[in-house]
Amino acid sequence: MDEKIFSSCNRLNTMAESLFIPSTTNRKEIYDSLIPQIQALTEGESDLTANLANISAALKEAFDFFWVGFYVKKENQLVLGPFQGSIACTRINFNRGVCGHCYTSKKVVIVPDVEAFPNHIACSSASKSEIVLPALDKNGEVFLVLDVDSNKLDDFSEVDAIGLSAVIRIVEQLILL
Repeated sequence: MDEKIFSSCNRLNTMAESLFIPSTTNRKEIYDSLIPQIQALTEGESDLTANLANISAALKEAFDFFWVGFYVKKENQLVLGPFQGSIACTRINFNRGVCGHCYTSKKVVIVPDVEAFPNHIACSSASKSEIVLPALDKNGEVFLVLDVDSNKLDDFSEVDAIGLSAVIRIVEQLILL
């Protein structure tokens, strides 16, 4: 879908009904197509929850990941935010699981096999691999993490880290609003 369509939808305060997803299994091509659409979809919308919900939906639709969502820092835990997928853990301590590790390290974490990850939190036994990325606020502190799970082992690569990092850059701009 053309960026102009998304921009006009935002200006007219109407809903975009679909994304353009290339007919390919090449994830780089899909990210290259999806990132400008996410940028256009969030443009002009100041509500963070609405934007995170649409970003989750766009990622789920484009890649058919098992689970896609955000955990937002609230006091001394990560608390479930907008997501797409099956029910999820509501609260995660900073010292637990892949999300907690991402929060404390402030780095992208790719886990090829969640069963082999120390302190993994099994929100769903169907989750086999995971990638988690931090979004930083203006002070360089983690504001939230983007958590993406797959029902396939070793499903994430550097291509996903780069593509999802571009999504995180959009989220970080939204945090500053």
